[in-house]
Amino acid sequence: MINRPEGRLTRLVEKQTSKVPSIIFLGAAGASVVAALISYMTGRRQAASFIGEWAPTLLLLGMYNKFVKEAT
Repeated sequence: MINRPEGRLTRLVEKQTSKVPSIIFLGAAGASVVAALISYMTGRRQAASFIGEWAPTLLLLGMYNKFVKEAT
């Protein structure tokens, strides 16, 4: 496996990402679950499905954020 240096853009994104507290991502994921539940209960099933799909993405972003913080 060849170890290639990361690009400037990647380093810039990781530098900015590491400034965001991890709890923000967890809170956003929780809020999306609550918003999806409210949408579902009010009969907006499609919106609930769409909003509910945000939670895993936000949690993955939070994990990425955590890894970046530990690597720097």
